[in-house]
Amino acid sequence: MRTTVVASAAAVGAVATGTFTALVPTPGDGTTTTAAADETSTMNPTLAAMSMRIPSNATAIGTLAPISFDSSDSSDTGQPAGFAAADQHLAALGKGSDLAAKLAKQLADQQAAQAEQARIDAIVAQGGLDGWIAEALQILDLPQSMAPSVKKIVMSESGGNPHAINNWDANARRGTPSQGLMQTIPTTFRHYVAPELADRPITDPIANLTAGISYMIANYGLETLEAGGRTNSSGGYVGY
Repeated sequence: MRTTVVASAAAVGAVATGTFTALVPTPGDGTTTTAAADETSTMNPTLAAMSMRIPSNATAIGTLAPISFDSSDSSDTGQPAGFAAADQHLAALGKGSDLAAKLAKQLADQQAAQAEQARIDAIVAQGGLDGWIAEALQILDLPQSMAPSVKKIVMSESGGNPHAINNWDANARRGTPSQGLMQTIPTTFRHYVAPELADRPITDPIANLTAGISYMIANYGLETLEAGGRTNSSGGYVGY
């Protein structure tokens, strides 16, 4: 439904008196009432004298434009079309704000990941036990937060010596001594070493770490690795 309001001089009646125009009610037949005419003829002379004379040939210099309000329903929402358009605009603004927030979070996450990778690369580049552990965890796609726990196991097993060999336990008596940072026997090493490092010797520090870590997770669970290895009732370290 479209509602239009129009106002004009004809709607209320205009009577030209020669000195001014008086607005008086107009009956339905378009004629001016006698009372209105009498009233205009007896208008205060002073007021009439102060009024500007309107030329007989004066023409209208403007019209009162119609004012319309579109109240037609939107086929999608049942609301007036104008309101529906406003809602759509606000919804678009909301989606734009959400998208900007998501993009900002993605950028922040990427920057954090790059910073963490740079930190790991620096540790690996330094070499030594911390560098070996960092690289092994990276190869196994495990969090670097496990590095202290792995280091605790290594220090308990080999003291951090990649060439350590156990010549006195049951494995040694069977001819398969435990070797390397994680003290793995040859068969365990070959089964659990990271595939991309399978051509390295058992005493290679990074290869040995991947084998020992994978073996511990497979047999005792990730929580045991996170705890820094197995412990007895008194809290002492127990080899795996």
